Amino acid sequence: MDASSSLRAQYPVLDELAYLNAGTNGPLSAAAARAGAVELEREAHDGRSKTHFERRLALAGQLRERYAAALGCEPEKLALTTCTSEGIAQVVDGLALGAGEEILTSDEEHPGLLGALAAARELRGAKVRMAPLQEIADAVDPRATRLIACSHVGWMSGHVAPAELAEVDVPVLLDGAQGVGAIDVDVGALGCDAYAGAGQKWLCGPDGTGMLYVSARLRERLRVQRRGYVNLANPDAGLDAGVHEDARGLDSMSLSASTLACALAGLEVLEAVGWEAVHERARGLAHRLVELLEERGRVVVPRGDTTLVSFVSPDPPAERARLAERGIVLRDIPGQPWLRASVGAWNDEDDLQRLLMALHE
Repeated sequence: MDASSSLRAQYPVLDELAYLNAGTNGPLSAAAARAGAVELEREAHDGRSKTHFERRLALAGQLRERYAAALGCEPEKLALTTCTSEGIAQVVDGLALGAGEEILTSDEEHPGLLGALAAARELRGAKVRMAPLQEIADAVDPRATRLIACSHVGWMSGHVAPAELAEVDVPVLLDGAQGVGAIDVDVGALGCDAYAGAGQKWLCGPDGTGMLYVSARLRERLRVQRRGYVNLANPDAGLDAGVHEDARGLDSMSLSASTLACALAGLEVLEAVGWEAVHERARGLAHRLVELLEERGRVVVPRGDTTLVSFVSPDPPAERARLAERGIVLRDIPGQPWLRASVGAWNDEDDLQRLLMALHE
């Protein structure tokens, strides 16, 4: 059995479905499901005392290290979150930008990012301006722009943010929900000051997992308004406890042991294949899907070298539902006449052919 077949065998959902929806939620491996169940069984039988709390902290430390490795950063620069949106909100809220200060974003952003920007506009008076994703670096206004907040990989089209963002003089916050796990990510090379990612998408972890990288210079500027036991430097000091000065100060208040263990086991399945191989196979299959769609006369939306393939549909919701009835899972894009296939290393040529046959029935 080759590496790709071995990887595919780890995900029970692929026994029945052509699962092309990792851009929403990645497939959950049997190993990840077992790891989460083992933790819950331990809690049921052993109770939840100091030992349980210490285990949670140890699992969190392990997950922090693994997520940091996936982003190419030091663990102390990474916070554990419950989702991409939480990390984005931590940065936007922590900068506390107000009247006369501009946040520059793109015209194809996800509600998870737009929600945080809308809050900054409505609650603090910050200005939000949009530009095309591929032109965003050139749209900076040095007099007004205080933050660029945009996708690393656009969730609608699969376009990649321009490399020129590494050269701008204002902080850059990247929404990495469609980046980490799908394509190679090196936050140092990207030159961003913050990168918010998801654990449940291309890293194939459980819901309620995510990460936030923050550079040292940006961490110094962020005001941490949500404070609790986990992100306090000295919890026993009462009102003088203070938050951790590194990225741990931005940690989510509570992540369960079962969630942490499930996420770690999900990562181990992919790490056993190797990230380079995972990324190469996924991108290669996505390119193959583009070829097949175009051969059949489907219009593919312009995209980057990523794992997302959006294509024109005469009735996206209806066609998505019809495909689901035939065991093919993908999604439609709100406000656009598009269906989107998320192609992972766990997929194979049969999944692609199954989609093509169903599209042309």
